[in-house]
Amino acid sequence: MVGTGGQGIMVMGQLLTYAAMREGHHVVWFPTYGPEARGGTAECTVIISSSEIGSPISAHPNTLIGMHGFLFGKTVHTVRPNGKLVVNSSLIDVQAVRDDCDIISIPANEAAEEIGNVRAANMVLLGAYTAVSEVMSIDSLLASLKDVLPPHRHALIPLNERAILMGMKLASRK
Repeated sequence: MVGTGGQGIMVMGQLLTYAAMREGHHVVWFPTYGPEARGGTAECTVIISSSEIGSPISAHPNTLIGMHGFLFGKTVHTVRPNGKLVVNSSLIDVQAVRDDCDIISIPANEAAEEIGNVRAANMVLLGAYTAVSEVMSIDSLLASLKDVLPPHRHALIPLNERAILMGMKLASRK
């Protein structure tokens, strides 16, 4: 997952990690931050496996979730052929990016605005990823919101749930 600080890249990664653990998978969560608190680079690698994981780094991931164009452009070439690119088309132009990958182009910012808060764009993309990857159930993802979000953010769980479901719905139309 790649984007900029403040877009919720780390929360997406943590949520995916908790949901995978909830289903009994082996998981590695590996965040990478730029030096800036907001607006800098944010990258998060999540590896999910049914067996033990030997390294926290994947040179050629199966999927790239892109929230913002800068890091997306720098990392899109690393995705394996026949991989998936789940892209926030509100901020990234994906025309002719890769012809050997499945591109799931989701206007995440607009979808998040439609449900009430543009800051939920990350959850829209996570919902889209869940729909196209079938790595875990939506129930595990939704249940993990309480584990990942701190108690003072629990009031945002319904919004995040709507955003995840919206992303799934949008991805299923592709």
